[in-house]
Amino acid sequence: MGKKDEAVVRALLDRHGQTYAAQAGIKLRNTPAPLYQLLVLSLLLSARIRADTAVEAARALFSAGMRDARRMGQATWQQRVDALGEGGYRRYDERTSTQLGDGAELLLERYKGDLRQLREGTDPKKLLQDIPGIGPTGADIFLREAQAVWPEFCPHLDRKVLDGAQRLGLPSSPKKLASLVDDAGLPKLAAALVRVALDERKAEQVRSAATD
Repeated sequence: MGKKDEAVVRALLDRHGQTYAAQAGIKLRNTPAPLYQLLVLSLLLSARIRADTAVEAARALFSAGMRDARRMGQATWQQRVDALGEGGYRRYDERTSTQLGDGAELLLERYKGDLRQLREGTDPKKLLQDIPGIGPTGADIFLREAQAVWPEFCPHLDRKVLDGAQRLGLPSSPKKLASLVDDAGLPKLAAALVRVALDERKAEQVRSAATD
C-alpha cells in the first residue's frame, strides 16, 4: 500500500469505520438471531431512505422484541408498523411491515429461521433475493456485512463501495481495494466507503484529514 492510500484509509476508518450492524446494535456472530437482525437491517437500508433512519428503525424493531424470525412473525402487522414509525421509517412502514412478516414466514418454513442453512445453498446471494423485500441491493448489503462471519464471501465489495473508493482516489478494483486491509477489516472499510459514497462532505473531511 502506498503512503497516500495508507493515510486515506487510516483517516477513513478513524472517522467512519463502524459497520452498519454495529451502529444498529447488532453483535454480529454466526448464529441465527444476529444473522436475522442483519437481514432486517439490510432490507431497511436497501430502500430509498436515509441510512441513519434505517438504522434507527432496525433498533426500534429489535427494542420491541422482534429480534428473530419467530418473534417477527408472531408480531402483528400493526406492531411492526408502530415500531418502524417510532424509528422514523414512515414513508415505507406499511409495505415494509408486510415484507417483514412474509419474510419471517418464509425463513421459518424454508430454513427454520436459521440463515446458516441458506449459507449452505448453491447460490446464497440468489437465495437471499427469494426473501420478500430483499433485492440485489439488499443482498449486497447483507453480504458486505456478513463477510465478517462468512469469510468465503471475502472480499464482497459492491458498486456502492467502489463509488466511495473512487471519490477518495483509492483503487477501483475489488481485489486491489481489499488488499488495503486484512479480511477482518473489510466490513469496516466497506461500510466507511459507502458512507463516503452517500455524502460528499464526509469524503472531503477524509481527504483533508489524510493530508494533515
